[in-house]
Amino acid sequence: MGLGLAALTRLAGSRTLDRVGLREPVRNLLAAATKNGFRVAGAANRTFASARRLGAPARPARPGERELFDLTPTEEQRMIVETVGEFAAEQLRPAAAEADAKLNPPDGLLARAAELGVTLIGIPEELGGAGTERSVVTSALIAEALAHGDLGLALAVLAPSAVSTALVLWGDTQQQADYLPAFVGENVPAAAFALQESKPLFDPFQPTTRARRTPSGYRLDGVKSLVPRAAQAELFVVSAALEGPGGFRPALFLVESSASGLTVEAEPAMGLRGAATGKLHLDNVSLPAGALLGGGSPETFTEAVRLSRLGWAALACGAGKAVLDYVVPYVNERKAFGEPISHRQAVAFSVADIAIELEGMRLVMLRAAARAEQGRTYAREAALARKLAADKGMRIGNAGVQLLGGHGFVKEHPVERWYRDLRAIGVLEGIVLL
Repeated sequence: MGLGLAALTRLAGSRTLDRVGLREPVRNLLAAATKNGFRVAGAANRTFASARRLGAPARPARPGERELFDLTPTEEQRMIVETVGEFAAEQLRPAAAEADAKLNPPDGLLARAAELGVTLIGIPEELGGAGTERSVVTSALIAEALAHGDLGLALAVLAPSAVSTALVLWGDTQQQADYLPAFVGENVPAAAFALQESKPLFDPFQPTTRARRTPSGYRLDGVKSLVPRAAQAELFVVSAALEGPGGFRPALFLVESSASGLTVEAEPAMGLRGAATGKLHLDNVSLPAGALLGGGSPETFTEAVRLSRLGWAALACGAGKAVLDYVVPYVNERKAFGEPISHRQAVAFSVADIAIELEGMRLVMLRAAARAEQGRTYAREAALARKLAADKGMRIGNAGVQLLGGHGFVKEHPVERWYRDLRAIGVLEGIVLL
């Protein structure tokens, strides 16, 4: 493995460095190497097979509760965010316009992103990952930092980690042994967490995709919409209504791209165009009995939806911060009637409103993530975070366009793209998983 977030995460758990007084020098060395040490690894189709035997499913440990409620990032989290933020600024932001126009990430970009080790953060060390404990907050900070570069490309980068996180949290021994080794190698597979369907007022708890039991496993029929990198993905986590004695209940299934009856159709959208979204057609797809994730538990599905909504809230915070960071220098430099337009009260108040709403969104999102991380109930907090992100995120995007006037309507400035991307926050389900 190349240098990346994996090195920083393992460093965070090392007590030896503290005893010998080398933590700071080694941290600085790793941080510098991470910024410059990206290697390109090409994607390839593969056959998933067990690479090791596991006695039991590996689950990340829960962090201990803090005596005081504090959302201040730890020193290690700040290092990770700084590294990811620089990658987003240097790699994602310059490539975003081309990706939006071509409906596809530039060649090599996602391979360089994989070298950051984003998928390793949520995978326990005994499975080859870099995770020492469950950290929803760290995942949220990573999503936020990537979205500051570009929301569409951030989705493309984070899509595989959603699948690996689902396997870590709910996969059984065989599922983890079959699939997780691919996510800790140098050639991380494209993968996607597919909940969305093209249905008015779509409710993720009532999918129209159907799963029926067969003597050998399950049969899936339906269509999933707006799946990131659908054409390149090798593994999907798909939601479907599973037929049972009491009717249908939502469940999650592992579906390989080689499954007979699975086809992919391009589905470009208003926003998130850099994520290369597509439509997943499941026509009488046969799955083995071991494809059911989390035993089909309703609690597992509910947790997946909530963690996904927290992910969208984190992405909204990152994209909203990008809008704020862009409009502040613009209104200070843009002159009208002999003075900067920021001197106009309406403009200044509009910028202030963006900052206030963004701060509220972020605090609610981080509080929900902190409660989820500690194993506490967070249903109310996740719902509030999603609601704020959907409403205020769209309002922030709209305000950014308005503050730039005519410049907000043209592609020379990125705010029109951010506005289109932020519209997705209140519409989409799944894709990311903290």
